[in-house]
Amino acid sequence: MFAAVRRGALVRGAFTKRVIAPQAAGLAFRHTRGLGSTATLSANDNSSLATPSSSSTSVSASGAGSGGQGFDVQGIEPEKRIRRSIFYVPGSDERKLKSSLSLGADCLVYDLEDGVAFNRKNIAREMVFDALEASEHRKAEKAVRINAVGSGLEFDDLNVVLRSSRLQAIVIPKVQSAKDVQFVSQMVDSVAPFITRKNVRIIASIESALGVMNLKEIATADPRVDALVFAAEDYCADLGLTRTREGTEMLYGRQAIVTAAHAYGLQAIDLVCMDYKNDDILREECEFGRRMGFLGKQAVHPRQLEIIQRCFLPTDHEIARAADISEGYQEHSKRGVGAFNYNGKVIDLPVVKWAEKILSRARQGGVEIPNAEERQKILQAGSTPAITPGAGSSPSSTTTAANSAKNDNPATTA
Repeated sequence: MFAAVRRGALVRGAFTKRVIAPQAAGLAFRHTRGLGSTATLSANDNSSLATPSSSSTSVSASGAGSGGQGFDVQGIEPEKRIRRSIFYVPGSDERKLKSSLSLGADCLVYDLEDGVAFNRKNIAREMVFDALEASEHRKAEKAVRINAVGSGLEFDDLNVVLRSSRLQAIVIPKVQSAKDVQFVSQMVDSVAPFITRKNVRIIASIESALGVMNLKEIATADPRVDALVFAAEDYCADLGLTRTREGTEMLYGRQAIVTAAHAYGLQAIDLVCMDYKNDDILREECEFGRRMGFLGKQAVHPRQLEIIQRCFLPTDHEIARAADISEGYQEHSKRGVGAFNYNGKVIDLPVVKWAEKILSRARQGGVEIPNAEERQKILQAGSTPAITPGAGSSPSSTTTAANSAKNDNPATTA
């Protein structure tokens, strides 16, 4: 029933070439039916996807996410992708799709959901597919935000974009439970090219009270889950909150997402700064989010990228201190000494773990770790942002992209 209904809903005309053949759609249906007792599957009934396919994944009892130690997924590359910035690009705007390719965002998300009017969904799928194919492999991560599972649009979205060999991640909006994630993962296994499907990650967007309550099952739903995103506007709407500049009304939701992400080895991506013309507010939000434990932030305008990507790098002071602590630990360990003194403070293993995380993030962001002499100068000078070539969008490219936007409109909302 599902295959028949969906087949009739597929895009027709010139766009049909983007959609998988009916036999492939049937394959997706047959593949998921075998996972549970439910005989049929509709957009609002994903119960047959409650258990990951045993042929593609192996989940340990610890239930850690794809960045942790609990999953062993055949073929999925183990390295973490840096996502200081996640930038949304409306999938139906050809000009913005083209200009996005020159931006310095860590992750470009071609949007098929909120950034696209309902009567433009079909053409947006085709335009996003073309943008993916035109992109370069070694630049920003290429992701697509599909329409929510259960919306009636997600199946067609996935049937089109998953065929691209350049697609690296799927952003699932309005994730409520593990079934939403498992549905998308099974579509990846059924539709994506065999040679590239192992590299497709899943980014789960948490946008509701139910999503927050189900964070553990969402985070451990599938080995492809790589990050959790906090969508402030939908979260506030769902809870009836009044959003303020301070953001105290959202603290619980944000802290819950950060905690769940780090507990299961995932990345935590913070909310969008809606005051996209106010750099001071953006900088405050970035610094507060980083102190909370977020590893990146969503963006809706090119002018936001440079500040975001600099703020979500460790500062020069943090890097210098972390390198001192790491080297000191190694030297003392050789002598059989555990805790040691560093500038009048006791350094033990938890502090060393913090230092190693700081150094890892710095290296991922392309920052060179300073030597001992350089570190001493940095520590004496005080804390300053770590700025390195390539760490963020260059001022010239960001300014050009921002000025090219008609009416200076942001990309979309999240």
